[in-house]
Amino acid sequence: MLVIVIGGAISIDHFAYTQIAGALFGIFLLLCAYSAIGLFMSALTNYQVVAAVSTFIVFAFLSYVGAFWQEYDFLRDVTYSLSMPGRVIKMLNGLLTTRDVMYFVVISGVFIAFTISKLAMARDAKGLLYQSGRYLLIMFCGLTVTYLTSRQQFIGYYDATANQRNTLHQYTRDLLKKMSDEPIEITEYVNLYDGYGKASPALRISELDRWEPYLRFNPNIKLKWVYYYNRLPDPSFFTGENKGKTMAQIAEKLVKYFKGDFSSFKSPEEMAKLIDLKGEDYRLVMQVKYKGKTNFLRVFQDQDYWPAETEIATTLNRFMVKVPKLLFVNDGYERSINKIGDTHYRQFANSKPDRHSLVNMGFDVDSTSLTHSDIPEDLTALVIADRRTLPNKETLAKLNTYLDRGGNLFLAAEPSKRDLNNKILNMLGLNLKPGTIVQPTTNFSQDKVTAYFTPEARRLLGFEGGDLPILMPGVSGLIIQKNVGFKITPLLRTDPSKSWNINRSAAADSANVAFEPQNGDQRASFSTAFCLTRTIRGKQQKIIVTADADFLSNSRITQGEIPAANSTFPAQAFKWFAGETFPITIPFVPSRDNAIKLSEGQIDLIKFIYLGVIPGLLLALGSILLIRRKRK
Repeated sequence: MLVIVIGGAISIDHFAYTQIAGALFGIFLLLCAYSAIGLFMSALTNYQVVAAVSTFIVFAFLSYVGAFWQEYDFLRDVTYSLSMPGRVIKMLNGLLTTRDVMYFVVISGVFIAFTISKLAMARDAKGLLYQSGRYLLIMFCGLTVTYLTSRQQFIGYYDATANQRNTLHQYTRDLLKKMSDEPIEITEYVNLYDGYGKASPALRISELDRWEPYLRFNPNIKLKWVYYYNRLPDPSFFTGENKGKTMAQIAEKLVKYFKGDFSSFKSPEEMAKLIDLKGEDYRLVMQVKYKGKTNFLRVFQDQDYWPAETEIATTLNRFMVKVPKLLFVNDGYERSINKIGDTHYRQFANSKPDRHSLVNMGFDVDSTSLTHSDIPEDLTALVIADRRTLPNKETLAKLNTYLDRGGNLFLAAEPSKRDLNNKILNMLGLNLKPGTIVQPTTNFSQDKVTAYFTPEARRLLGFEGGDLPILMPGVSGLIIQKNVGFKITPLLRTDPSKSWNINRSAAADSANVAFEPQNGDQRASFSTAFCLTRTIRGKQQKIIVTADADFLSNSRITQGEIPAANSTFPAQAFKWFAGETFPITIPFVPSRDNAIKLSEGQIDLIKFIYLGVIPGLLLALGSILLIRRKRK
């Protein structure tokens, strides 16, 4: 293996010396443990086959003992402290811990001590009780050391990777350090009908492994699990085999199937006294508590399921900073953050099972009525998306007051309601341009227009996402009508080589229209979104206006028919409103050892050395050794 490592060090750019050294050290410790076990088994018998079989039986025991009695807290820790799988894998991945190193040292030491005791007792005639006690004492000392060295407060860590991929980002580490003054209590509520298969007591070790990177920098994290059974009303749930049975009876049967303890599950009535999880749809959820305040940390409906470092850091940061609040207006039939229809906004704003929704990226999201409620002063941004009724004087007065005191606004207007939206747009000095932008293509309807971020907007808002456009179906252009004190920066512009503005009607599913300048068609780069800023009352007021509301709808956020950045737009836009506080971005640090610098001739030379010279030397040395032995 060292020969292969030397070849890699010569040919790989930015070779990971420390990680490879840690991996070799782990393999060395594993071989030491195997050798110690084999040595003891050889001391027990003169038959090599029996010794070999006995050795593999011990290997199997150490490989599977970690799966025994995982339902019981103390026994779980003891059996896992003896378990061998995964320890070398962590070292191969570049993470060395004193817990894993001491495990192999103890295993090697215990079996060497067993061997010494066996040889010593073969010379001294001692009784069975003495011999058994000696072995038990050695075993007890080994178990005690492995158990103590596996306690979190006694574990030391070394990340041997060049990009520190086994270590939390500095932002998260600093956050955990700030919060180390008081305990962080994390209670995981596991519903028998949702998530139990991923968070049962038998899987507790894997859950602890997920939290270990955080416990490493803040041992004051207290983890707790609560199991219960409940579900939202569903008529089909009580049909078939469940017909005529109560929820408790169904739950007891299911727990029996999982080989669990039904007495450890709380009933809906008991949970109601503890916490109300109806708003979480009774899904598996973690409640994080710090200094008397609580936040939910959720799991998600994707292949990763569990929250990653970004979501955990977001939840913790909500305790340390002012939480940004977003209010979506809903008294004028605007797009709803709670409905799952194609045109509404639940997916990007308030979908709790989606890790990329605003509610899971640190924002407090809610709805409000301008008719019946005042706009709070501590609001991060007010969102008006596709208002469909004419605002009355009281509503316009509230909106004027909000804007005059420097409130932030996200306004998404629909061209189909041009006159109605212009009532609000005029307050900002803007107007919807007459007509509709079309972008005829071979495969898609002509109303699907792509608009691109302007360089000015990228600098102002820090927009990322490469060169992907925003897909805006049924969009019009925005024009500046008058200057009302705002600095207006174009955010999105259309490509004049692909699209143009028409003043006549054209259905989305009709034949593609032709460019007809004689009929008023205009080919230009039209602004479909603006950023407005001004300084008022000592702070910067931020406003985004778009000439389309559909581009953020549930169907457009998830649809991938045309490569576009619609799904990343909300996070980037509202991060600007929140003063870069949320969403939190944990950057990925790429590896550097990703290039092999070898010519074709050098590859042939390495192949000759590895497949010819080295095996030849081994054959020659082995032959010489055997011949010299034979002569003696």
